[in-house]
Amino acid sequence: MIVFFFLMIALVVVVAAVTLAVIGGGSEAVLPEAEPDRVADGLPETRPVVRADIDALRLPVAPRGYRMAEVDDVLERLAAELAERDARIAQLSAAAAAPAAAAPADAPGHVDLSKGGER
Repeated sequence: MIVFFFLMIALVVVVAAVTLAVIGGGSEAVLPEAEPDRVADGLPETRPVVRADIDALRLPVAPRGYRMAEVDDVLERLAAELAERDARIAQLSAAAAAPAAAAPADAPGHVDLSKGGER
């Protein structure tokens, strides 16, 4: 019987402690809001991002996981740089294809192999 009363008192104490923890104990929060600690993303500002920069990139971890704003900023920057590179590659590919298509058949130095190599 004494063990039963001891267990009941222990149960009441545990329930009271859990209730106070959930409610927050008044004006003081259980888990204070995390302070924004925005740090530089570590990507170079003066040159394009390379694979080694991405491999070395470590985003800071907040108490509740990664900071979404910082991850979004890094992803936006990488997306912009990739779009810029894609546009530059398309521009260079078009420029490289244009001279080959525009070369006339009777240009100086052109050899017509269908006539036995005569000019």
